[in-house]
Amino acid sequence: MKTIILNKPGEFEVSEMERPQETLNTGEALVKVHRVGICGTDLHAYTGKQPFFTYPRILGHELGVEVIKIADDVKNVEVGDKCSVEPYFNKTEDHAVERGFTNCGENISVFGVHEDGGMREYFKIPAQYLHVSKKLSYDQLALVETLSIGCHAVNRARVGADDTVVVIGAGPIGMGACQFAMAAGAKTVMMDINQSRLDFCDKHIKVDGTVEVHQEIAETEKRIRAQFDGNLPTVVIDATGNKHSMANTLQFTAAAGRIVFVGLFPGDFSFHDPYFHKKELTIMASRNSLPSDFDQIIEMIENNQIDTNPWITHKVLFTDIAGHFDSWLKPETGVIKAMLTLS
Repeated sequence: MKTIILNKPGEFEVSEMERPQETLNTGEALVKVHRVGICGTDLHAYTGKQPFFTYPRILGHELGVEVIKIADDVKNVEVGDKCSVEPYFNKTEDHAVERGFTNCGENISVFGVHEDGGMREYFKIPAQYLHVSKKLSYDQLALVETLSIGCHAVNRARVGADDTVVVIGAGPIGMGACQFAMAAGAKTVMMDINQSRLDFCDKHIKVDGTVEVHQEIAETEKRIRAQFDGNLPTVVIDATGNKHSMANTLQFTAAAGRIVFVGLFPGDFSFHDPYFHKKELTIMASRNSLPSDFDQIIEMIENNQIDTNPWITHKVLFTDIAGHFDSWLKPETGVIKAMLTLS
């Protein structure tokens, strides 16, 4: 069984390992991997800038898989099913998990981050984390986890048709958030420092508007207001993980508005408290996603409410990863979503 191991930052190894034993524990399934999406977490791990990582590690948490075998007690999937993988495993039934917050349990273990993930031909998994589709391709199934991050952020903000939304950061997470905010009926504008990314969002994601960040914050605010008839948006979703961008969201949000931080900044940041208080703002974090987000996304893609065609810009064979990872770190490569194929 071929397995890709990140031994240390910048060093992949394609290794031959034994295929998992066919014997399954209660609740388990054996799956075959067909697609592995590459996300920002993988890129940060490769560069040594992912704060939750230890090495060596098998990456891969954006997965399209096929069910090969199931334990006798498994009822939610059948052999032959095509599935997306929900990679947020909870090791204990702590208070958060009991309340339904499986995305942020105290002892959560993210597949491909805290424990070895899916860059291998086969692996065993608790079947409860598999989400079936009878219609979607393996490419689409591997995109579900990517889309779920933006979906969860939009759901956290309770975005509705009466809202106006600015999403900051035109990467895959921000693009996903735009799609779900628009699907909720809200006028949605993408903001970024990269005009080519904004052009991509305008052409392919079909956002309602774009704003290029100006070096002067007052000018950026002016550009935002121009998109909303002179007003500020009721919801701002920041997907940058940049402390300066996150701090500026308070100036860019309407009074009584909501701010969602979905990008992770690995450190401390501060904001201007008078903006926070005089506007009576609500600030929320958004981490991972919920099982219901996966089900919502699969249904929306199946019903053509979400178009996945623009997302995959680069596709390479599983065993060729070492020759491409460095290039995906360069903005000029134009990567939106790179996909590894095993079949």
